[in-house]
Amino acid sequence: MPALRLATFGTARVQIIGTRHLLGATAAAEAAGIIRNAISKFGQARVIVATGNSQMEMIDALTHQESLNWKAVEVFHMDEYVGISDNHPASFRRWIRERVEEAAHPARVHYLDTDAKDLDTEIERYASLLNSAPIHLGFVGFGENGHIAFNDPPVADFNDPLTVKRVTLDERCQRQQVGEGHFPNLDAVPKEALTVTCPGLFRAEAWISVVPETRKAEAVRDALQGPISTACPASIVRTHPNASVFLDEASASLLDWPA
Repeated sequence: MPALRLATFGTARVQIIGTRHLLGATAAAEAAGIIRNAISKFGQARVIVATGNSQMEMIDALTHQESLNWKAVEVFHMDEYVGISDNHPASFRRWIRERVEEAAHPARVHYLDTDAKDLDTEIERYASLLNSAPIHLGFVGFGENGHIAFNDPPVADFNDPLTVKRVTLDERCQRQQVGEGHFPNLDAVPKEALTVTCPGLFRAEAWISVVPETRKAEAVRDALQGPISTACPASIVRTHPNASVFLDEASASLLDWPA
């Protein structure tokens, strides 16, 4: 099904797809092409995978792509709460394990170990892995407050010297986690997380951002038509040299589309 609308905002290619299922399938098809191209050129593809409710249809479609050689794919994830185990229902490690590792069996999956006794050492370890070779693709969703990974507006830094860091979560970000059903109330949401930084994410040679639902409409508008600023960290998508943003009609509802 063709896109309902197509436009470019900055350097970001943006399209509206009519349903969540088609949104996920269309984004997955583009992602599979990027991954196949990297494998063809370099013998492997290194991918940073976003988690969360908005990514489910895309990841499900991607892990069922025919002829995609997952044995040549190295997977990273981009953030994890401090203070929960990898079996907690809200754990992003669990999300990746169940939806990517067990579904597609990639060559390697690297997890941010927030159970580590020394988180500073873990941050250095994970940053070293990310920086050891190019990242060919990053899936970068937008949070309700415009965050990318757990780079909320108060802690996001487009010139961050770090690749991975420990952050305190913004209250609006915490409320999103409750609203999505991951935690029963605000007090249950961890206060801290480890996250790949904005420059760490920007290292990915291609970005695919899948951003559905009405609750993301404000963040989409600010990211694509507001100032490029850490007040809306997702606005950096407009400066990435190879970024595709996939919206549905609800998440695009506040955009002023070019004529």
